[in-house]
Amino acid sequence: MKRFGFALLLIAALVMLPGAIAHAQRPAGDAASFAAFTGYRAVPNITYTTASGVELKLDFYGPARPSGPLPTAIFMHGGGYRIGSRKEASVLSLLPYVQMGWNAVNVEYRASGIALAPAAVEDARCALRWVTHNAKEYNVDPERIIVTGQSAGSHLALMTGLVPDTAGFDRNCPGPEPLKVAAVVSWYGVFDYTTLVDDPKRDYAITWIGGQPNYKDVAKRISPMTYVRAGLPPVMAIHGDADPIVPYEQEVREIDALKKAGGVAELVTIPGGGHGNFPKDQTLRAWGEIDKFLQANVINKKPATY
Repeated sequence: MKRFGFALLLIAALVMLPGAIAHAQRPAGDAASFAAFTGYRAVPNITYTTASGVELKLDFYGPARPSGPLPTAIFMHGGGYRIGSRKEASVLSLLPYVQMGWNAVNVEYRASGIALAPAAVEDARCALRWVTHNAKEYNVDPERIIVTGQSAGSHLALMTGLVPDTAGFDRNCPGPEPLKVAAVVSWYGVFDYTTLVDDPKRDYAITWIGGQPNYKDVAKRISPMTYVRAGLPPVMAIHGDADPIVPYEQEVREIDALKKAGGVAELVTIPGGGHGNFPKDQTLRAWGEIDKFLQANVINKKPATY
C-alpha cells in the first residue's frame, strides 16, 4: 500500500492563514512520478440523494485500474453548515488518501440556509449508504470505509460513524445495506452541542440548531456524545489547544468518553493551534499519526474471531 509521500508535502505547503497566500516549496522525491501518473479515475458530481428539493452531489476519486476492492475515505467539508461552503474548496484534503492508493469520496450536504439540523447528519449518512450500495461498481472494500472531515464536516463524520441505525437518521437513505464504518478521523469537530447551542459566540450552532423550538432536544440528538457506547469504530481526533471556534475541551472529552467505553481513541494535540490552518510541521506530524492509526486499525487490523 502506498504511503503519503508527496501528498504530505503538498498538503503542508498549502496550509495558509486566512487571506494569505502559501508559497509552496518544490516537492522532492516521488513528486514527479506522482504528477506524471495518469492512472486515476475521477467521477464528479454524482447525485447520491435528493432532499429538500436539492440534488446532493459527491465526487469519487480512485485508481483507474485497482487490483481489487480498496479502502475508501469519505470526506465532509467544513464551513459552519452554511450556504457558500462547498465540497470543492476542500478537495486537496483528499490527496493523502489518493496518494496511499485509496479511494476518496468528497461529499456535499444541505446547508443551514436550506434545512436546519439534523438535515446535514441525514445527508452524511445517506452518502455512506450510497458508497456501500455502489461498492462493487467503484471498487470499494465495504469492510474498510472510513469517514473524516474538518470542523462541521468532522462533526458529521462522527455522527456517521458512531450513531446506531436505530437513531432514525437514515430512514430516507436509498438501499437496504447496513451502515458500517471502519474508523473515524476527526479534525477539530464538535462532540457535544448541548454545551454550545446557547453560546452566542458559537454562531454556527445558533444558525444550524438554535432556531428551532425544541433546539435543546435537537442539540442532544445530534451530539456524538449521546451515542458513546461499547463496540464503536476507532476514532482519531486532531485539534489545536487554542481553537477559538470549537473548544479544545470538546475533543478531550470525546477521547476520554470513548476510552472509558472501551474503544480505541487517540488525540493529536496541536500546541497553540487554532481552528485548522496549522503550521507545516504540525500538519505533517498529524498526518504521520493518521498514517500509523490507519495502518493499525484499518489496513492491518486482524479480523475478529468468534
